[in-house]
Amino acid sequence: MAHPTPIVDALDRAGYRMTEPRRSLAALIAKQEGHFTAADLVTAGRATRPAFGRATVFRTLDLLEGIGAVERLDLPNGEHAYVGCEPTHHHHVVCSRCGRTSEIDDAGLRSVVSDVARQTGFRVDDHRLELFGICPDCQAADVGARCR
Repeated sequence: MAHPTPIVDALDRAGYRMTEPRRSLAALIAKQEGHFTAADLVTAGRATRPAFGRATVFRTLDLLEGIGAVERLDLPNGEHAYVGCEPTHHHHVVCSRCGRTSEIDDAGLRSVVSDVARQTGFRVDDHRLELFGICPDCQAADVGARCR
């Protein structure tokens, strides 16, 4: 996400006011490469505005998650991180080394979810998939390091 417009648009579509803290946070999120934490945003925000509020960051992240402008990732180490994304159904592939994320479409999971629902008797209302591994750039760096 390179420009804050998708977040601003999502807030507007959902009927939320564009306050200065939300605008600042949208800009910070747009600058992130890969996943980020609330603490990352607080640190970045306080670099330019010392009064940048931690509570505002958490409230705004909750709001943005609720309208689909960011998604929370449950990292393998138990921490939570976020990624800015489009408010359409998708899944994430996350690099465990550099944090780079890629959105992928449903990739055939709807049929798997239907099978799970049929086997368990559950009505499945939603699903999400997070795949963790090493991105192509980090893999290439590993190969380059071994070749020297």
